[in-house]
Amino acid sequence: MDRTLESLRHIIAQVLPHRDPAVVFKDLNVVSMLQEFWESKQQQRATFPSEGLVVYESLPSSGPPFVSYVTLPGGSCFGNFQCCLSRAEARRDAAKVALINSLFNELPSRRITKEFIMESVQEAVASTSGTLDDADDPSTSVGAYHYMLESNMGKTMLEFQELMTIFQLLHWNGSLKALRETKCSRQEVISYYSQYSLDEKMRSHMALDWIMKERESPGILSQELRMALRQLEEARKAGQELRFYKEKKEILSLALTQIYSDLDLSSPSDDQLSLTALCGYH
Repeated sequence: MDRTLESLRHIIAQVLPHRDPAVVFKDLNVVSMLQEFWESKQQQRATFPSEGLVVYESLPSSGPPFVSYVTLPGGSCFGNFQCCLSRAEARRDAAKVALINSLFNELPSRRITKEFIMESVQEAVASTSGTLDDADDPSTSVGAYHYMLESNMGKTMLEFQELMTIFQLLHWNGSLKALRETKCSRQEVISYYSQYSLDEKMRSHMALDWIMKERESPGILSQELRMALRQLEEARKAGQELRFYKEKKEILSLALTQIYSDLDLSSPSDDQLSLTALCGYH
């Protein structure tokens, strides 16, 4: 623990040289510190150059407890885990969680190296009751995970999480199963989606998938949304990274909004357009 704290102080001294590492987490202006940290990161090595900076979102609420989310460049999302009595307090608490995770992400142990890959694959094998031979077979889940890690050598865990979130959503959405049925190899799927970021276009396509699921099984959208909201709340209170759960909520909410807005406007041509878009996605 002492070595970790010393490493964090060293990182602070490098990225925020004018800040006192001993009191950095006691600074009341942690919101500006988080912004400053990522501005400095982008200037130093163009981390996530295509993305904006730190973005905050406060959930609508007429009174406490208040909830605030903060999304970092690249898409990683964190929220306040304490019970906050004001929006400003929730924002500061979310910023503190994000800053701590941002600093930990700079530690050498959070970068994908050959040693890290070996340890991660061994853990994956143990959790799936597979064998180490599976790591060399991309048709297995362990082999696909190994391939993804190898393809992202040198990246930090927050950078790697962006790609992992996409595949988590594709698995949850049923798209990976559909792609397997078309005989696409795991390597082909990974290589294809590694070129894309999680944007409005991808969310819209996934929402269309859920609209089709709702037509086949009425009520499934509301059920999935309740589950996503519960998972998001539990993860936020535990101080975990929230991107996967928050994206699920956004996609399902988008699908429900589309269904309600189309109730009085639906027609066979509308259905055909949705199916066409879906086929293009898969």
